[in-house]
Amino acid sequence: MEKKVDNTEETLNVDALFMGPKSENHKYFKETLNFLMDEHIHWRRDFHPDDKPVVSLREQREPDFEATLERTTNALLELSSKLKASSMPWFSARYLGHMNSDTLMAANLAYMATILYNPNNCAYEGAPATTALEIEVGKQFATMLGFDPEKAWGHITTDGTIANYEGLWVARNLKSIPPAIKEVKPELVEGMDDWQLLNLPTGKILDLVSKAKEAEVFEAVRERSVRGTGMQSGKLGKLLVPQSKHYSWTKAADVLGIGQANMVYVQVKENYRMDIEVLRATIDKFVSEKTPILGVVTVAGTTEEGAIDEVHEVVKLRDEYEKAGISFYIHVDAAYGGYMRSVFLDENDRFMDFDDLKERLHDGGILHKEIDWPSRDVYDAYKAMAEVDSITLDPHKMGYVPYAAGGVALKDKRAIDLISYFAAYVFEKTEDNPMLLGSYIMEGSKAGASAAAVWAAHRVVPLNIMGYGRIVGRSVEGAARFYNSLLSTSANEIEAAGKKFMVAPLTRPDFNIVDFAFNEVGNTSLEAMDKLNQKIYEQCSYNSGPVFNDDWITSKTDLAYEDYGDAPKPFVARLGIPAEEWDAVRSVYVIRSCVLTPFLTNNTTYAEYWGNFMNTIRDVLAFVVNLG
Repeated sequence: MEKKVDNTEETLNVDALFMGPKSENHKYFKETLNFLMDEHIHWRRDFHPDDKPVVSLREQREPDFEATLERTTNALLELSSKLKASSMPWFSARYLGHMNSDTLMAANLAYMATILYNPNNCAYEGAPATTALEIEVGKQFATMLGFDPEKAWGHITTDGTIANYEGLWVARNLKSIPPAIKEVKPELVEGMDDWQLLNLPTGKILDLVSKAKEAEVFEAVRERSVRGTGMQSGKLGKLLVPQSKHYSWTKAADVLGIGQANMVYVQVKENYRMDIEVLRATIDKFVSEKTPILGVVTVAGTTEEGAIDEVHEVVKLRDEYEKAGISFYIHVDAAYGGYMRSVFLDENDRFMDFDDLKERLHDGGILHKEIDWPSRDVYDAYKAMAEVDSITLDPHKMGYVPYAAGGVALKDKRAIDLISYFAAYVFEKTEDNPMLLGSYIMEGSKAGASAAAVWAAHRVVPLNIMGYGRIVGRSVEGAARFYNSLLSTSANEIEAAGKKFMVAPLTRPDFNIVDFAFNEVGNTSLEAMDKLNQKIYEQCSYNSGPVFNDDWITSKTDLAYEDYGDAPKPFVARLGIPAEEWDAVRSVYVIRSCVLTPFLTNNTTYAEYWGNFMNTIRDVLAFVVNLG
């Protein structure tokens, strides 16, 4: 029987999960690492102990042997010097830039221990231990995301990009199955015209796949599907994605032959969520033209704003269209925000009622009582994830495990038959063998160490409110505090070098990204404001020299009309920029801070942090003013 981890409140202290900004837990980490290294050394020695050593003690004392070890030492010392000189200090709360933070000790130690065994999760015989761990993690993904783990399929990918590819890969192949069945076994779809075949719901298509297997024509059907005949431009319809989509979707349309012309960008609102009414109008337009909808992509945690699309409204929209005979695949790109669903689950992995959740978050000390989160829309979006077809999530983001570890989950594991391949020398072909990872995925060789890291993280930190919910909750609270502090500061002017400046956040964060920009009081030039914020970024990033000289480190982005339409227009107006300036420039440069750190929730710590931040900003603004 599998040993269960105790999920009671007293068993998880977030501060004990990380090495810490000042290596507070270094003793535990180092002792455990030494133990794991010893375990591996003993494993090698104990494998057929009667075998004699290949290298004798005398040979180890030879000059060339010692010179080779010295050469190795020198290379590693040089590497260490380079790493310390210019690596980003993800562990420090002074770093609020990209989607990085300190990583879990359990994940780091598991990765370091496993890498010595060098398992390859492409095939079971290359990684018996870690392949089983990856299968287990896939079921954990499914449970956290609201899928039935016995009916779903999930696994670890290199990153969210590959996971997005796999989601679209399934959607593309799935859409082409009904027309292929009509060619091979028309009686299975008798009475359906081509339009009906291209608008079948996912479940009904997979039911047809089961019937094709029973009729022993499935291989012939796959040969007549898109995987056999290739893409015919536009035949499978349009892929609808929000303007806030990650750039991987543009690449996916290329790689999978969908084509840029068949990917349609849906306008976002001022809060950077996809506009559902624009989505509806877009679908109506294509339906009126008898153009099918291949799929709709929603985003849970946009990479630039952390916005959570209204997944529940997209699901409702599909339900509405299905009554009229129109259906489409739904994928949620939750590479960034996927692990946030753990916050909504109780100890038994049940999605909590809204009021119960709010009470647990505050009474359980997960969020300070002053933090009003989540909004009802965010809550409903995460609840609706259980109704979509596939979801991307990244353990190496909000899972707090080391790179590279993305992930994908499919609601119905029957879909993997649409993308499976077998190589005779690698796989033992059977009717149902979930260990054949390499057959069902886009990658070939893949690190078993990543699977071990994710598995160990999940083993220590449950995927519910008492586990990851505590870590993610700290991140959400830190972002809320930072946003509220910016709001308070926006009501007061910042004085630096004899000039006055203002600051405004882009939008209230759905998650933990806070975007903002500064402007000199009285300035109405958007171009001048952009230059100011660019100079601020340059002084608060690697651009200013060695990062250990920086008091605060962040990232930036541009919000341009080509990507977002007029969504940023109200934001620049709050900073004193007139509408005609936006209409002329149509782009705004913003500071982007991802608040993944779990170390900004203590009142005293945060107050000191904010004071240091404001001192840094005043110094930077003064420097920029004096720089001219």
